[in-house]
Amino acid sequence: MISDFIPLCDILALNSETQSILDSEISLAACSPPGIFLLPLTEVGDSFDVDRLTMIKNATSASELSRRKFLTAATVAIATNVSGEAQQPVPIIDCHIHLFDQTRPQGAPYAGGRGNTEPALPSRYQKLAVPLGIVGAIEIDASPWVEDNLWVLEQEEKATFMVGTAGNLQPEKPEFKEYLDRYHKNKLFLGIRYGNVWGYNLVSQVENPVFIEGLKLMAQAGLTLDTGNSRPDLIAAIVRVKDKVPGLRIVFDHTANLAPRPPAPNDRRQISPADRTAMEANLRELVNRPHVYFKLSEVMQMGADGAPVTDPAIYKARLDYLFDIFGEDRVVFGSDWPNGNAVEHLDVIVRIARDYFSTKTRPVQEKFFWKNSIPAFQWIKREPGQPQLSGLATLVLDVRS
Repeated sequence: MISDFIPLCDILALNSETQSILDSEISLAACSPPGIFLLPLTEVGDSFDVDRLTMIKNATSASELSRRKFLTAATVAIATNVSGEAQQPVPIIDCHIHLFDQTRPQGAPYAGGRGNTEPALPSRYQKLAVPLGIVGAIEIDASPWVEDNLWVLEQEEKATFMVGTAGNLQPEKPEFKEYLDRYHKNKLFLGIRYGNVWGYNLVSQVENPVFIEGLKLMAQAGLTLDTGNSRPDLIAAIVRVKDKVPGLRIVFDHTANLAPRPPAPNDRRQISPADRTAMEANLRELVNRPHVYFKLSEVMQMGADGAPVTDPAIYKARLDYLFDIFGEDRVVFGSDWPNGNAVEHLDVIVRIARDYFSTKTRPVQEKFFWKNSIPAFQWIKREPGQPQLSGLATLVLDVRS
């Protein structure tokens, strides 16, 4: 039926990979006005550039184009513009940076480490990020002081490059509802981070009815729970959270630390074989639950000489391990700037991610670098260069995830 199709002119991208597009059984149906074709909703993606489909636009009926010619034209239109220029690099939404100002009279409880003395403000980050193709960023809490939620929102209000923040509130506290009601009225307040940072303990709180009621309030408000830092016990606890609050959006931080790593003395992040088996089962369970996402962050490694490792081969096995578990619809990019070594090497962090995803199709790259961040955090576009899904595509992606 026609109702099962969407006009090609309303599509912003094909969701299928190029090869599967060419090999799939896409149906064509003519509609009015002439020259506009319909694609099945199951084939629709998010950013199809119809203006490039000159051959299709000039046709007056589906019969004038063979299926192969149609699909070939569509694929070429996705890959190049009419002048034959290569596509621009995929834009990036950085889902994990920190903001703070240790020069304030009250100081700051966190200042980035590695002897960092410069405040981490949006203007400083943007200057580093824009040349790398980053077009927006989400701040993740860098302070347990409740008043710093307002401080971050004030910084972001002046900086349209920033698309939101996951702040710091404690769902088990009696004042949680009051603070949540106050902050979530601001469109930049996207949720909170709560896990095992700042002495918090989600693993134990998951059995606290007051804590769970707080998470239910978050789910009702459409907010996201960002969890840090990822480790097997936290992952197991999040399975229980999803049992109790199935509609809650959850994003895991720093999942690169979950990948197998060579043994090292005093490495507290090593995961035993038994714990790894249980952890992988829990991760696969979470991938099958709605609204769960994973940041491929804290990926960069430092060499013995103190310089970052840039060889893509060094990272391939770890990233393959994570990508095979999480899949293309659940991963998002996060730099962790300016934490630790990230303060000096944002360019390397972006290069590692681009190198790895360069072996995948552009639709997969787009999902990782920006598309998945939208259903994960529900951020709102603030600048023309920040990409956004169409209304239909947002709905489809959100349902799938």
